This record gives sequence, structure tokens and C-alpha cells, in this order.
Amino acid sequence: MSKKSKIHFLEGIAKAATRITGSSIAFILAAGSILLWLVTGPIFQFSTTWQLVINTGTTIITFLMVFLIQRSQNKDSLALHLKLNELIASLKGPSNRLVDIEDLSEEELATLHKYYRSLSDLARKESDLTVSHSIEEAILIHKSKSQGSLLK
Repeated sequence: MSKKSKIHFLEGIAKAATRITGSSIAFILAAGSILLWLVTGPIFQFSTTWQLVINTGTTIITFLMVFLIQRSQNKDSLALHLKLNELIASLKGPSNRLVDIEDLSEEELATLHKYYRSLSDLARKESDLTVSHSIEEAILIHKSKSQGSLLK
């Protein structure tokens, strides 16, 4: 089995596990297991072993679910970023500088956030919020309006 086929095999298992564990049947089985465990408490006289069974089972399931959830979120996030990148790249107006923005550091993202906050502040001063679509254009429009109002 080649490395690529092993990866596809493991990905297939992860997809199936994600689909199955997110189903109503999985929830019913989990709830049923807990109910069965509760009902068997008196039979096993609420022993340490009886308690250990549920603790071990839930710990193992939780451990595995963390990885399934993270995998699902990573895939969904990547797909969303790709869709947004396609929209940005295909439209004439938006800046292509934002394609692959998810690869920036937190500091760079904070800088961009401040940058767009100032764009928002400038847009609030406009009577039509659709006037500009980049910070540079917003600043030019704002300056030209400010200078024009001073000339009147």
C-alpha cells in the first residue's frame, strides 16, 4: 500500500467516523449507553469498577472526538477560505491583497483590523456607504470631499 493510498484510506475512515458520530443514531446510542450504565449501577452495587467503566469509556471517546472535530473544522475553514478567495479574485472591486489572509500572523491581522476600522470610520462619514471599497480610495474620496467643502 503506497503512502498516498494510506492517506486516502485514513481520510476515508475519518470522514466516515465524522459522519457517523454526528448522526442522531450516534446520539441515541450514547444516551442509551449512559442509561444502561445507570440502570446497572444497583446490580453492580455502584462499585469502583462500575464507575471506572463509564469514566474510561467517556475519556476515550472524548479524546477521539477532539481530533474528529478539529479535522472537520480545519476542512470547513479551508473550504470557506477557498470560496472567499475565489470571490475576491474574481471580482473587479475588492483588493486581491486579502487572498490568503489566513496565513498572516496575529500581529499582521491586528494591523489589518485597524486598517479596516479606519475604512469603516471613513465610510460612516459618507452619505452612501457603497462609495468606496478600499482604504486608499476612501482616503482619496474623503480628502477630496474635505478639500471641496473648504473651497465652498
